[in-house]
Amino acid sequence: MAKKSKKQPQSGGTPATVALTAAGVAYTVHAYDHDPSHPSYGEEAAEAMGVSPERVFKTLVADVDGNLTVAVVPVAGQLDLKALASAVGGKRATMADPALAERTTGYVRGGISPLGQRKKLPTVLDTSATSHETICVSAGRRGLEVELSPKDLTTLTNAVLAPIGRA
Repeated sequence: MAKKSKKQPQSGGTPATVALTAAGVAYTVHAYDHDPSHPSYGEEAAEAMGVSPERVFKTLVADVDGNLTVAVVPVAGQLDLKALASAVGGKRATMADPALAERTTGYVRGGISPLGQRKKLPTVLDTSATSHETICVSAGRRGLEVELSPKDLTTLTNAVLAPIGRA
């Protein structure tokens, strides 16, 4: 079962929780035991927290016309690469090399957070996020999620809202 705690102290948090605390944003941390054999990080998080997969969002890094771009979409669906490229004024998007995504964001695959990244990248949040009071995104490591309002996530990441997810 997921453990819940309000605001993690800055000294013991991940870059994502440190950024949230510094911004004074309300959030909840959800920790769970990560199972390395689970086929999907996002679905595992939803199951462990008892949260609908439509409210749990995965952070993906794509290459749009040579520029790394962050896409935040529900774990229940997939990223529409054409829609992502269009949302940032690009022509073509492909998934970024995982090692490059890890080096650039400072996070490991399965734990990439849209918050507190080593290098701030353009971010696009799927519009479905706005239909929920709160959503969950990675807190910066496998087995750790943060729950916050989509509005706060959009503000903190300077995200563009666009329909980039598909079922």
